Amino acid sequence: MISIENLLQEKLPGNYFAPDIYLQGDFESGLLENRSGDRLIALPEILLEAIYEGLAEEVGPSAGLVLFQCGRWWGKSFYRRFAEQVSEYYEKPLAQMEMVELLQGLKQCWKTHGWGLLDIDTSYYQRGFFVVKVENSAFPQAGPTIGRPMCFAEAGILSSFFSLLTGRELHCVQTSCESMGAECNHFVLGLSDRLKPAEAWLAEGQDHPTIMERLCNNKNGK
Repeated sequence: MISIENLLQEKLPGNYFAPDIYLQGDFESGLLENRSGDRLIALPEILLEAIYEGLAEEVGPSAGLVLFQCGRWWGKSFYRRFAEQVSEYYEKPLAQMEMVELLQGLKQCWKTHGWGLLDIDTSYYQRGFFVVKVENSAFPQAGPTIGRPMCFAEAGILSSFFSLLTGRELHCVQTSCESMGAECNHFVLGLSDRLKPAEAWLAEGQDHPTIMERLCNNKNGK
């Protein structure tokens, strides 16, 4: 039996991404840093709006692909920083962490950075997919209403992050969007060939539950 004395002497790490500890700033200089001393950048809504508008003017229909690829690049850097910070804080590599512990850290990290409330649905795991749900994302609030999911950068970030985490090259498709009146943004991750049909179903106007049902029942990749 563990004694109270020994329990009190144990190092019990708290929430590494607690906002009042993780975020540190100097209002006079406008400098924003995390607890490791790395500089952070705030993205005001007007800047996000300008990014959407500028890309739409420069590359037209390819704007979504450009944002997705930017998210992929950003996601790689994000994963490296997350892995380094979390591993050092908990004194063990990500591979040795319990999945619940790791995902809880990701949720807190996502929230503290101001990207919204993230949750993960693993109920489709046996079918080769898992779903990330994000509420109150800044990206759809700043972007134009285009009649289809538009969190391209977030999809790219999630694609890179979970590809590096699992060691498999995963694609990500957004199947619902707050910009279209949905309660949250759904992102489905899986192997590219398995997810490819979802793009066509989105173009048909199918909703998230229907797309997930079709993906799980699809055996021919069509």
